[in-house]
Amino acid sequence: MRAGPRPTGLRARVAAAFGLGALLVSAVLAGSTFLLARGYLLDQRESAATAAAFVDADFLRSRLATAGTGVDDVLAELSTEGGDVVVRRGDSWYSTSLEVGARDVPAGLRAIVESGSAGRERVDSAAGPRLVVGVPVAGADLDVYEVAPLGELRSVLTTLGWVLGAAALAASAAGAGVGLWASRRVVQPLDQVAGAATRIAAGELTTRLPATDDPDLVAIVGSFNTMVDALAARIDRDARFVGDVSHELRSPLTSLTTAVEVMGARRGDLDDRSRQALTLVEQQLARFRATLDDLLQLVRLDNDPGAGGDEPVALGGLVREVLAASGRPAGLLETDPEEDTVVRGDKAWLERAVRNLLDNADRHAGGARAVRVARRGASVVLTVDDAGPGIPPEDRERVFERFARGPRAARGSLPGAGLGLAIVADVAARHGGAAWCSGSPLGGARMSLSLPAGPA
Repeated sequence: MRAGPRPTGLRARVAAAFGLGALLVSAVLAGSTFLLARGYLLDQRESAATAAAFVDADFLRSRLATAGTGVDDVLAELSTEGGDVVVRRGDSWYSTSLEVGARDVPAGLRAIVESGSAGRERVDSAAGPRLVVGVPVAGADLDVYEVAPLGELRSVLTTLGWVLGAAALAASAAGAGVGLWASRRVVQPLDQVAGAATRIAAGELTTRLPATDDPDLVAIVGSFNTMVDALAARIDRDARFVGDVSHELRSPLTSLTTAVEVMGARRGDLDDRSRQALTLVEQQLARFRATLDDLLQLVRLDNDPGAGGDEPVALGGLVREVLAASGRPAGLLETDPEEDTVVRGDKAWLERAVRNLLDNADRHAGGARAVRVARRGASVVLTVDDAGPGIPPEDRERVFERFARGPRAARGSLPGAGLGLAIVADVAARHGGAAWCSGSPLGGARMSLSLPAGPA
């Protein structure tokens, strides 16, 4: 299946909204400014050309009536700064320029002027746009046409359009920038909440949001801090309860253990049924002691912020010591040079994690078949391959939860409370590492413990 489009973040949406809003407003303003400027400049140009046409027509009428000269001579006296002049007298056409003549006068305008009315019309030509103003001279059989070029005006309007367009784009970019800045200010409290929640999830229960004077955020900050206070109090109460129960159980457990040991010393005096019952009690008592010990270790982890430690520990050498102390064969271990397997942490807790991994293999998977300590980039990884049937992929994360056991433990595996691997996961997290389960190339399960590498 194809993945859907990635959702857009809040900051991007706010910045885009500001940018689009600025673009819309600037486009409306730029368009309105351009249309107003265009209309004004065209009106000014048409008014000037119309006024010049009437002035030239009056000048031609008076000069031709008094001087008795020809049309060409009078046209030579006209100023052509505002445009060229084309004159029709009878069937003859005259012009102040060789480039402009009767062909440049539109037929529609010619008909209007010949009917005795003044008019004007904009036309396009090879030389560019032009404004043609026609004025009839009554009683003189004379029509005067003022041909004013509009090329310069068009250049001005084109330049103005580009400038306004660039200004609109600049305003849009500025709007997007303001939107990005505003979104950061708006999202900043959410970032603080997310950061505080992340630290709390990592175990920093003393984390609180800083006080604020913002009336819109006072309620949120107060509610969040109150929730964290309640959560910390609940966790602390639960931890104290587990610790108190575990400690309270140690005394009766010690007495019970002593009594069972006394009975065990007289095992030969018991009948077969009593001996079987005594064996069962010893097994369950041993399980109870192991579970209680694990509970106490978890309570210590939960109540000890410094459980991570900071002393250099050669993980390869530590695993070798644990194997030797537990009577396991040293040949199980394959390790990189000790200087490459140094990590920083609490040696006692790391030793407990290693021992739990090995005990888990012995208890539930027929024992460890291979132990490997290797440097992998910035981490040191310990792997324990067992001789069991393996763990299904859907259960590999759950085995590190407290009181969780694999549903397919090896035949003959010893009962347990499911706390050993939970301690491993907690120790790894306290040291900035991780623990996970995967399939082993030897056929069973592979338990892995990764820790950040430290200086040699």
